[in-house]
Amino acid sequence: MSDKTGSVPSNGHRIRGRSSESFIDALEVLSRLNLKGDEVFMDAGCGDGHVALLAHELLDDDAVIYALDSFEPSIEDLENHVKAKGITNIIPIQGDIAGDIPLTDDMVDVCLLINVFHHFVAQENTDEAISELKRIIKPGGRVAVMDYKKMDTGYGPPLKYKRSPEELQEMFTRHGFKMVQLDTEVGEDLEGGVKSHYLVVFQR
Repeated sequence: MSDKTGSVPSNGHRIRGRSSESFIDALEVLSRLNLKGDEVFMDAGCGDGHVALLAHELLDDDAVIYALDSFEPSIEDLENHVKAKGITNIIPIQGDIAGDIPLTDDMVDVCLLINVFHHFVAQENTDEAISELKRIIKPGGRVAVMDYKKMDTGYGPPLKYKRSPEELQEMFTRHGFKMVQLDTEVGEDLEGGVKSHYLVVFQR
């Protein structure tokens, strides 16, 4: 489908691109974050919202889960879904990570971005995105970035938009973050036993 209507992944929610649900084990990614269960959690660039819905199953009832995306149909569909299911602690919000996230300062404990960061590289607004993430993250809170490794896999974003964990570390360090975790064995299995993605976690 076109960008105007979005594509439709398995849960029927419209998204602008390809859902990571078909090739990323989001539950495995969430498990690597060692969540306590009562966090204020954000799925940033949530798309169809499947990660936020998994977080709802994983976290305690008193956790708060924000599902953020700039694509209005995705947010509309997720709003309808959580309302129909009676889920009260998932809060879908429309906003631009690199522009204006409609939350006040210091609200979020953990923010997860899956296959999102390379978009900031392509749009040349990585500093704006990191600055806005820092604004909403609590002191001591974490930003977790999962993205494609910097190699030519034949799919995903063009190589010129992929960044290594070391390059991300340099970007986040400029904004006062420190890298506290790096997993390089996540994502799809590629030829030669190599994984397609990495997960890097920065602490404010």
